[in-house]
Amino acid sequence: MKKWIFISSLAIIIILGFFINVYLNAVKPVKAAEEKAVKIAKEKTNLKSVRGFSLYNGLEPYDVIWGENSKGEKIIVWISEKDKKVTVKKEKDGISKQDAIKKLKEEKNPKKILDVRLGMLKNRPAWEIYYLSENDLINYYYVDFETGEWLTKIENL
Repeated sequence: MKKWIFISSLAIIIILGFFINVYLNAVKPVKAAEEKAVKIAKEKTNLKSVRGFSLYNGLEPYDVIWGENSKGEKIIVWISEKDKKVTVKKEKDGISKQDAIKKLKEEKNPKKILDVRLGMLKNRPAWEIYYLSENDLINYYYVDFETGEWLTKIENL
């Protein structure tokens, strides 16, 4: 009986170790991208602390960093993966994620919002809203970060 408990425990530990290893290897590239982007942002801007990071893969990939500058203001930094061009905006000078979703709901009736992220569309900071329509088709809706105006949409994929 003790032998079965030992073998079962060992098997669970090995399986758990395998899944932890897979997870750590999966997040390693994202962590490396974040470290590289934060280093660039701190060199080229007055970014002092980081509150969040995301990757954006639109027409051109961007790293997006939420943080605070040396004055304690909340800022957002976009870094182009292509040419390392840096764009910085104060968070208060743009619309919130909730306002971008509200803009979508004023025009469309999404069945389910799958993801909302900041990105860049033709050199303009923008919210990308990825959602399902009532007929379960994938849609993208882009809202200008600064003005809140609709930029473009990709529907029924």
